Amino acid sequence: MAKVTMYTTPWCGYCKNLKNQMKRAQIEWDEVDIEQDSAAAKHVEEINGGDQIVPTLEFSDGAALTNPSLKAVQAKLAELD
Repeated sequence: MAKVTMYTTPWCGYCKNLKNQMKRAQIEWDEVDIEQDSAAAKHVEEINGGDQIVPTLEFSDGAALTNPSLKAVQAKLAELD
């Protein structure tokens, strides 16, 4: 299975929603709280043109999706298989 890293914050409703959807779809991910990891916050800014937008997902091929739908995540993972 492809590796996915989800950059989040504890208060982000979009993050919680996507995590619940991915859990139901049995998609595994590593989670990084950008409020606890300043290097990760900077990385998310680089991905998103200077903005700390979460959820930002980064895939094993280096591609990233910002605030994606479950379908977009599933499509990207299918592309990597």
